[in-house]
Amino acid sequence: MTDQIQDTANTEATAEEKVSFGFEDVSADEKVSRVKGVFRSVAGKYDLMNDLMSAGVHRVWKTMTMDRLNPQPGETFLDVAGGTGDLSLAFLKRARLQGERHGRHHVRANAIVCDINDAMLAAGRERDDVARVADQMSWVCGDAMALPFEDNTVDALAISFGIRNVADIDKAFREFRRVLKPGGRFACLEFSHMTATPLQEAYDLYSFNVIPKLGDWVAGDAPSYQYLVESIRRFPKQDEVLRRIEEAGFSNVSCTNFTGGIAALHFGWAV
Repeated sequence: MTDQIQDTANTEATAEEKVSFGFEDVSADEKVSRVKGVFRSVAGKYDLMNDLMSAGVHRVWKTMTMDRLNPQPGETFLDVAGGTGDLSLAFLKRARLQGERHGRHHVRANAIVCDINDAMLAAGRERDDVARVADQMSWVCGDAMALPFEDNTVDALAISFGIRNVADIDKAFREFRRVLKPGGRFACLEFSHMTATPLQEAYDLYSFNVIPKLGDWVAGDAPSYQYLVESIRRFPKQDEVLRRIEEAGFSNVSCTNFTGGIAALHFGWAV
């Protein structure tokens, strides 16, 4: 009887260790490995595909994310799963404009792009618009679940369309809280769930029938974009994400739906 109880416990423990990779359930280690493969495959076409899939609307969502982060001169920004550095470039531009507006043009912000995938970082370094702010940007290959930074070291942190690719999002949220200074701001922009069932059904029809074909045509990789749409469907709903961010130690956490819930911005404070 004792052996049977132990076997049941072991089975349950094994099941708990599984995480989602699209519609598959895999081990955490396998998810990390397979996500690396996905983004290594699509790195060269990543920015173009984002524009095509969202008709450029992702840029509006990122602008609204920057509105909430309110970059300031002299701050350090950590861009987790930052890929090619979109958010970091936007943060530096906003901070520079703020400095010019308030007579602090000589005080510069800094941005750290941290991504687990070296191919994405390499694609970012090659961007033409990176050259003019290269001395304000750092590129670090690191895992969101074990950030290679000291406690209380950054003023603002964001993760954009990356948290659903993390094997243990609760662990990542705790890491984000750890590295933020007291009073630091946290923004999580992610594809989410539509606020009305008919809209969700229409979005699913588009996602599953168009995006993988687009990925095949543009990036030569339909499976990676099939994973993308599956991972969105498996990602927790907005209220659940909000609760988990609060449990990681953030305060005044809020959620703003963009474009009917296609994307959602979760925002919190490290206080």
